[in-house]
Amino acid sequence: MFQILKNAWKIPDLRKRILYTVLLLLVFRLGSFIPVPGLNREALQQLASGGNSIFGFLDTLTGGAFAQASIFAMSISPYITASIIINLLTVAIPSLERLAKEGEEGRKIIAQYTRYATVVLGFIQATGLYFGLRNAVNERGFLSYITITLTFTAGTAFLMWLGEQITEKGVGNGISLLIFAGIVSRIPFGINVLYQNYLNQNLNIFTLLLFVVFALAVIAAIVVMTQGERRVPVQYAKRVVGRKMYGGQSTHIPIKVNTAGVIPIIFAMSIMAFPSTIASFFSEPAPGTFWYGFLNFIAPDSWFYGVFYFVLIIFFTFFYTAITFNPIEIANNMKKNGGFIPGIRPGKPTSDYINKVLSRVIIVGAMFIGAIAVLPIFLNYGVGLNVYLGGTSLLIVVSVALETVKQLESQMLMRHYKGFLE
Repeated sequence: MFQILKNAWKIPDLRKRILYTVLLLLVFRLGSFIPVPGLNREALQQLASGGNSIFGFLDTLTGGAFAQASIFAMSISPYITASIIINLLTVAIPSLERLAKEGEEGRKIIAQYTRYATVVLGFIQATGLYFGLRNAVNERGFLSYITITLTFTAGTAFLMWLGEQITEKGVGNGISLLIFAGIVSRIPFGINVLYQNYLNQNLNIFTLLLFVVFALAVIAAIVVMTQGERRVPVQYAKRVVGRKMYGGQSTHIPIKVNTAGVIPIIFAMSIMAFPSTIASFFSEPAPGTFWYGFLNFIAPDSWFYGVFYFVLIIFFTFFYTAITFNPIEIANNMKKNGGFIPGIRPGKPTSDYINKVLSRVIIVGAMFIGAIAVLPIFLNYGVGLNVYLGGTSLLIVVSVALETVKQLESQMLMRHYKGFLE
């Protein structure tokens, strides 16, 4: 990876793109320390450090911007939610499906719809934060409501613009890199937590070294599973059109092991964190009551939370893959272009075969990302080691790093061929 970055730095155009990307990421980090007027930072820090709600994960994604009560406290999460909703509607609404198939112009219109949805969802989420975070607002009133909600919404819209500029003029996917930068910026804090635990004799040197080796092994496993894919062979029949012969080549359909990425984890985490997040808005229930026992039963350090979280991740992996990956459409396109899978008849037998292969592959991917997601829970439950950087964050960091390196490789390869042709 470092060799690829070194080679890319030698190309003037790519060097400008890399510097542009770093500059915008620096703007993102500086904006994470600009406070929103009228908010109590100590109250938000208490919510973010609780670990029993979605606020802790939101603070990790924002690189501490939520705990700092900054203009980027909501991060890019409304944009992610809007993108998922638009993608789901593209499958359900025929007009959006036609737009998606119209090429570049259709994608531009869908991107515009996503921007509008992001602003609307951002304002709704900011309103929910304003009314939900009762102790965090210094003085309540219409002016403070307008100031805080519009500032949060404007911060999210600005981050969306930053991400699009990085994608267009920089290197990699801008939205993913913003999340990547937020998570990576919290790594020094996590190292400091481990060091303080070591000084307080909560960890011995053997446990610390074992944790480092184990973390490296987990990262290696994530790289292997992220890069892994099942290639279904496809053969195209030869066709004679006029005096030219078309087809006859062999190719494949790549089915990635981790087809859905981290989307199932985000869905599952939202459901699991919902009761605790709602409970954080109210006073703590008295010991011995039903709600006290219920909240302890679904707490992130309980065995029920880990097991149910794992099951939800597997369910959402199959659900999201079924929506985004259509074997019937792939089989029909292959049939129109004279393609077939060796030994499988075109049409419905082909779609059934692809669906069977897909089910076998994604169950492996679903169990893997589920295991990575619940691993910190059972490490804390089993050996008492509180892992700051969770499995979800680790998956995002590794996936974004691999994706960015791939894009650099492809851009260097394209420039190499251009120079050769010239």
